[in-house]
Amino acid sequence: MRAYSFLQTGVKWASAFISVGALAGLTSVLLVSLYGQSRSFFAMSRDGLLPKRYCAIHPRFGTPHKITAVVGGFVSLLSAFVPIGIIAEMANIGTLSAFVLSAAGVIILRITHPELHRPFKIPWGPVFPVLSILFSIYLMLILSEMTWIRFAVWMGAGLLIYGGYGFRHSRLGGEGSYPMSSDRFKFAYVCNKVWLWTKGMYLKPRK
Repeated sequence: MRAYSFLQTGVKWASAFISVGALAGLTSVLLVSLYGQSRSFFAMSRDGLLPKRYCAIHPRFGTPHKITAVVGGFVSLLSAFVPIGIIAEMANIGTLSAFVLSAAGVIILRITHPELHRPFKIPWGPVFPVLSILFSIYLMLILSEMTWIRFAVWMGAGLLIYGGYGFRHSRLGGEGSYPMSSDRFKFAYVCNKVWLWTKGMYLKPRK
């Protein structure tokens, strides 16, 4: 908008300067988001929640090239055929729902597992987590009905993948070699229970 305003007033150099800065900022954010998502899927694949072939490492560059290519291709197709408004609303409701689950997890873990080691504690708990949940839900309710329908379908697909594959192949659930006695994986196990509890589909992992 500022670049357009400068262009309309005849200050073309300022419009070009702002446009170049905006493009550079958007490009860097997109790259970081793509790298972050591919690394998240890489960690999920390594832990058994996704097929193992996606956690393959390139022998020369040492990067998860397969999952990076899959994420990049999917995002390219999505951006090519889906209007930017729909993508923005889906990103908003997805981020807000993650905030709700994270805040709920803080409250539940404080009550059910107060003995867990916490490098950082949120002050004023559970006041801040409750406020986070309320404000996030309020912002989610402002979004359109179609956004909620798309969100429900997307979440359902994720739960189907987890229930059909990830839950049975999870290294944390018993098939891998992770030491369940360590504090790190005890904490991860509890977080997994909190996630399932908040989704209303708690299932006890196999021993």
